[in-house]
Amino acid sequence: MKTIFFITAVFICTTVFSQTPVKRVIKAEGPESAAEQQLEKITESNNEIETEDDSYRQELLQLQKEPININRATEADFKNIPFISPMQVQSLLMYRGLLGDLLSIYELQAVPLWDLVTIERARSYITVSSSEKLFTSFRKRFTGGEHTLLLRASQILERPIGYRQDIAAGKNYYKGSPQKILLRYRYNFKNLLQYGVLGEKDAGEQILKGAQKQGFDFYSAHLFARNLGMIRSLAVGDFTVNMGQGLVQWMGLAFKKGPDILSVKREAEVLRPYNSAGEIFFHRGLGITLAKRHWTATFFGSYRNLDANFAIGDSSDTKDDVVTSLQTSGYHRTASEISDKGVQRQLAFGGNVAYRFQKLNVGVNTVQYHFKYPLLKSPEPYNLFAYSGVRAGNYSVDYSYTYRNIHFFGEAAVNNNLYKAFINGILISTASDVDMSIVYRNISKGYQSHYTNAFTENSTPSNEKGLFTGISIKVSSAWRMNAYIDMYQFPWLKYRVDAPGTGRDQVVQLTYKPNKVLEIYSRYRTELKPIDRDLPGHILTPIVLKIKQNWRTQLSFKLNETFTLRSRVEALWLEKRTDAGEVGFLLNADVIYHPPVKPWAGSLRLQYFET
Repeated sequence: MKTIFFITAVFICTTVFSQTPVKRVIKAEGPESAAEQQLEKITESNNEIETEDDSYRQELLQLQKEPININRATEADFKNIPFISPMQVQSLLMYRGLLGDLLSIYELQAVPLWDLVTIERARSYITVSSSEKLFTSFRKRFTGGEHTLLLRASQILERPIGYRQDIAAGKNYYKGSPQKILLRYRYNFKNLLQYGVLGEKDAGEQILKGAQKQGFDFYSAHLFARNLGMIRSLAVGDFTVNMGQGLVQWMGLAFKKGPDILSVKREAEVLRPYNSAGEIFFHRGLGITLAKRHWTATFFGSYRNLDANFAIGDSSDTKDDVVTSLQTSGYHRTASEISDKGVQRQLAFGGNVAYRFQKLNVGVNTVQYHFKYPLLKSPEPYNLFAYSGVRAGNYSVDYSYTYRNIHFFGEAAVNNNLYKAFINGILISTASDVDMSIVYRNISKGYQSHYTNAFTENSTPSNEKGLFTGISIKVSSAWRMNAYIDMYQFPWLKYRVDAPGTGRDQVVQLTYKPNKVLEIYSRYRTELKPIDRDLPGHILTPIVLKIKQNWRTQLSFKLNETFTLRSRVEALWLEKRTDAGEVGFLLNADVIYHPPVKPWAGSLRLQYFET
């Protein structure tokens, strides 16, 4: 057992050059902001791997500076605020249609299905105004906006294993410096025009020499415009595409299972600008969305290089080369990682056509890929239905419909090999203090898609059937209980699971929030998943259930407008049948310093854990 004790201090400073001062004071929405909770859920769903896509955070910060006018916002505008459910959006639109413009944000308390918790979470991103949107010409948008420059550098104090390798061996030795560096410039005009450039190198990668003589290891550039007449959005350079419920394409961040049981539905604009350091989930090319009355249509084309592993054929002719896998780490530190950089070529194009009539939305989606080298995965049994070849395609139909306090949504998809995938869900507000969600998915073992993020247990939508049910109950003004259970099965084999299997995931969370300065929540989670168990003397590998239990309690207290105290205790129990159990324990305390209307902030953490 190892015991680790450390102190971490972080100070953040952002330099902003703006010709238009920000007139609105941004207020904190509670001891722990909803944005932080959502980002933490993303980290948990990614198996504790840190994501380099901070577009979600960028968009929320921009909304704080340019909040949405709820008296003029359309249903599509509300998709940018993840804290508002589709039923609440429809309820607000009906209220506005019957009674006219709202006079104050606090009038939202009179809108059905809107409670104080929702209003408090959303108030930093919405405003109330009777003024009409004024059209700004494309040329004038290039002046009067906000310029942001970010330089971030970090380094792990311990010497990474890549620098302890034998340099003569070469293959696994890190060739670059241990610093991780990010440089980003962005211009934004009222969320109508955005452009920027980014350069980034990971720890261990070279800069201005060796394989990276051009400077940074990764570059990104984009230009994105909104509301140009019939053109709702125009993307040039790097952008993301999000369609349906993620079965065909979803490149942005999306939430999976969590205590916020209404976040199970995918909601986002089809086209979004990309200005993050992640090197995988984006397109590079041109995209456009056109809108006319009830119709919207999006078309995009992209061409870019991808990292890949080669399997060399018997012939010396490169036409015999095949790619066994596409690399998604984005690291180019060692000789082998550098040799995989950009060797595959990908041409992608597709689109979405959507029709909206009152409370009904229907969309048709497609995406096509063409690769320079054919994909051919290793001949393992679990890869029997894996995609192979130089062409791939996916097609789907998605829908959503609101009937009173019930919201239906779903997507039906098929790939070029006619393997099918379905996701259907229901969101229900049974009363002002009770919400429910149900999601059923049925995805065949041969369905494959690239750059997707659907509501599934697997990291990609394939080989899975499952039923998720969640409930949120407001017991009183201070107490709320959230719970869910997700039961699923894998009809075919998986990596490290040599037989079809079943699993279960369940969570109960109790939250106490008597006022705006104090919040305490306690969460218990248990998860059962199948996994191979290697036993000596066995010809066949038996499948056992891996049982993981987790208990967490967190307290947040806001001393004043500047200081917040936060503390967490967490325990974990892991057991594999026929194996001895393993345990983990963590305790931390934070002091967060964030003065209002200041361009800098700081935090201090004291943490102790055993595992």
